[in-house]
Amino acid sequence: MPPVGTAPAVIAPVTTTAVDDAAAEDRPSAERLAARVLGLLLPHRRAADPDFDARPEHFPLQLAQLADFIAAGEPIVLTLPGFPCKSPNPAKVLGHLPDEGERLSLTFLDGLCAEIGRLHAPGARILICSDGHIFGDLIDVPDDHIDAYSDALTAMIAREGLTRLDTFDLRAVLGDLPYDEKRARVHARYAPSVEELREQVLTEEETLRLYRGITRFLTEDAVGFTGTRSALQRECRRRAYGVIQRSRAWGELIAEHHPRAVRLSIHPQPAGASKFGIRLLAAADAWTTPWHSAVLQRADGERELLRNEEAARCGRLVLRDGRPSHYESH
Repeated sequence: MPPVGTAPAVIAPVTTTAVDDAAAEDRPSAERLAARVLGLLLPHRRAADPDFDARPEHFPLQLAQLADFIAAGEPIVLTLPGFPCKSPNPAKVLGHLPDEGERLSLTFLDGLCAEIGRLHAPGARILICSDGHIFGDLIDVPDDHIDAYSDALTAMIAREGLTRLDTFDLRAVLGDLPYDEKRARVHARYAPSVEELREQVLTEEETLRLYRGITRFLTEDAVGFTGTRSALQRECRRRAYGVIQRSRAWGELIAEHHPRAVRLSIHPQPAGASKFGIRLLAAADAWTTPWHSAVLQRADGERELLRNEEAARCGRLVLRDGRPSHYESH
C-alpha cells in the first residue's frame, strides 16, 4: 500500500518468467551462500596453522559440501566426532559426567546452527558422534562410565532445548553385540595399519602432532600406574597408535553413514584439510577440551577451560542439580 496522501504507483504487468528470472538474480548463488556460511565458522576455527589468514576460498571441499546442501534446499548436516567421556584423571576433571564445559560447548554448537539458519532457511544440524566406546579400552575408561556420560549428554541436549543437535555412538552400530566385539569389528574393517601410521608420523607434520598430543593425554590421564616413568611413556606411545587407529576407523564409519556431511573436528586442522577444526571454548592450549578440564568463570563473565586442580585454586566450586558443575572466581 502507498503512503497516505500519495497516488498509487502504476505497475507494469510482469510475466511469470520475468519474476522467476528476477528472483534468480536476487538470490545468492549456492556457492556465494556457502562462502557466507563458512565465514560463520572461521572465527571459531581450531587451526593447526594459526598464523595463516584463512578465508572461505581456502576450504574448497567444505565449500562444495555446503553448496550441495544449499542448492538442494536441504538442512546442512555437520558431523563432529568427540564428547567421548571424561578423563579418568581427577586432577583434570570434576567427575565422569558432563558438566558446565559440555553444556556451554553444546549451547555454542546449537547457536552456530541457528546463525547458519539465518542465512540458509532450511537451517543446519550437528550430529555429535561420541567416540568414547570406540577407544574406551585404550584410555582406561569403563564402558558403563561412557554410557552414563553419553546418556547424560543426550539428556542435557533435551533439557537445554538444543533442538539442532543429535547424538550418535557405538550403541547405534552392529546391534546388540558386546562392546569389545563391536570395537574389534570396526577396527578390522576401517582402521589403518600401525605400519601406515608410523610412516605418516615420520613424514606428515599433522599426524606427528596428533600422535604427540594423544601420547601426552594418555600419560597425563594414567592413574595408578606402578611402573617407571619411562615404562609409562613407552606404554602410552604404543596405545597412542591404537587410539589414532580407532579414531580414524570411527571417522570412516561416520563418513559411510553420512557421506555428504561437512566433517568437523575438535583437533586443530590446517586450511584445506578434509576436516574443519572447531574450537568449543576458550583455552590456552589448542588441544584442551571440556572432557579434559573444568570451567572457570571469571569475575568479568569470561569462561576458560583449565585443569580441575588449577581451576580449584582460582575459584569456588559451583553445584548444579547437586553435582559439581564449574568454578567461579573468588
